[in-house]
Amino acid sequence: MIINHPHLGPRDASEFTILGDASLINRPDWQAGDADDAFYTYQYLRDNPAGLHRELWFHEQGDRSWLVVTRDTITHAVIEVALASDVAKAAKAKTTQKTATKKTAVKKNANTLAQT
Repeated sequence: MIINHPHLGPRDASEFTILGDASLINRPDWQAGDADDAFYTYQYLRDNPAGLHRELWFHEQGDRSWLVVTRDTITHAVIEVALASDVAKAAKAKTTQKTATKKTAVKKNANTLAQT
């Protein structure tokens, strides 16, 4: 299987170590009230899908980067490869945008209530 590294180009899968499901990028908040349950789910409960799946791969025999590889678990075809840091930053930006949108909606709602 060939993995098209974003910086180094096509590399053989033997250069990499697979960690597992790419959802591991999104660690739970250790200070949350439900942290015990959230970390149990994070650590032990995994899907084992047939078909497209996003996985974390470590380039152990190369530049030591972490990648998110989307591949078909039936055919082993690699569909997409991205740096894990870029995926994490995009997820954080998306979460920040959602939070900002909610705060704006709450403010508008409070202003509307205050005017009535």
